Order: sequence, then structure tokens, then C-alpha cells
Amino acid sequence: MSQSTLDDLFRILESRKDADPAVSYTAKLLGDRKKIAKKLGEEGVEAALEVLQGDRDKLVSESADVLYHLLVAWVALGIQPDEVWQALEARMGRSGIDEKKSRKAE
Repeated sequence: MSQSTLDDLFRILESRKDADPAVSYTAKLLGDRKKIAKKLGEEGVEAALEVLQGDRDKLVSESADVLYHLLVAWVALGIQPDEVWQALEARMGRSGIDEKKSRKAE
């Protein structure tokens, strides 16, 4: 999967905003931010547990779930992928330790 694939998935999810929640899981999620937050948290925990278990294949699957639910959250809050890509690019070449310190000062 590339950034382009994530952008494409985002556009598909965005197109589900007006879909019938009875036939679209994405539309159902988009109608309830608490549900989005719960699913994103659950999938994140499941991915973390697979890291501990060392199960590469299950981590790949859980990672896809995390990315899907994260993109649904972006759609729900009107965040465009380019905003996230720019935030990541701004951090490139900086020490992770320095970057974390700069966020604490904000």
C-alpha cells in the first residue's frame, strides 16, 4: 500500500458519507463518532497485542483495520490526508525526542 492507495481509500470512505447506514458499515460509523473512537481504540489495542505476540500475519491484518478506522475518523472530522502527510513531512529529519519535546511546549 502506498500513500496513493491510502488517498484512494480515503476518497471511497468519503463517498460513503451520504450512503445508507443500513447497507454501508462506513456510513454507520460516520453517524456515530463515539463508535468510530471505540473501534479505532479496539483495533489499536489488537494491533499492539499482536506486536507482543510477534504474529506478523495477524499484525498485518490488524494494521489494515487500524488504518481503515483512522481514515474513517479523518472523514468524520473533515481532515484531508494531505494535512497528515504535511505533518509527517514537517517531522522528517528531526529527532523523535526533540519532536516530542516541542509538542510538550505547545
